[in-house]
Amino acid sequence: MDKGYEKERFDSLSIKTSVAQKFNEFCKKMSRSKSMTLLMMLDFFETNGMSPNETLGPNMKTLESQIKKRINAVIAIIKDIEKHHDKPTTAMLQSLFMEFESAEKKGILEKELKQKNVQFVEKKESNNQL
Repeated sequence: MDKGYEKERFDSLSIKTSVAQKFNEFCKKMSRSKSMTLLMMLDFFETNGMSPNETLGPNMKTLESQIKKRINAVIAIIKDIEKHHDKPTTAMLQSLFMEFESAEKKGILEKELKQKNVQFVEKKESNNQL
């Protein structure tokens, strides 16, 4: 029995014998009842916005082209973010680090200069013994 449809009554449809045989074979392949198979087919067409008159060939191609367009749009967005957000921020951070590094280098140079200007020199030979 079909879940959720146990209490509904049956109705009949008039279809040609060859179509009924084909539909019965399809229902066996799907391992569903005739009602559930027909419901699944209707849901498929409604959710995908397709008509039974259309073939999937052109739709798959249009779907592929839509996906490619969306991918290209995402790439364009990422490039825009890099240009207008990441690169300026990176440049500002690098300039801050360059200023910080130059300040450190000046400090090191100043210390080296102070060490070179020695006022007192220790004698190597010492005659004064205690």
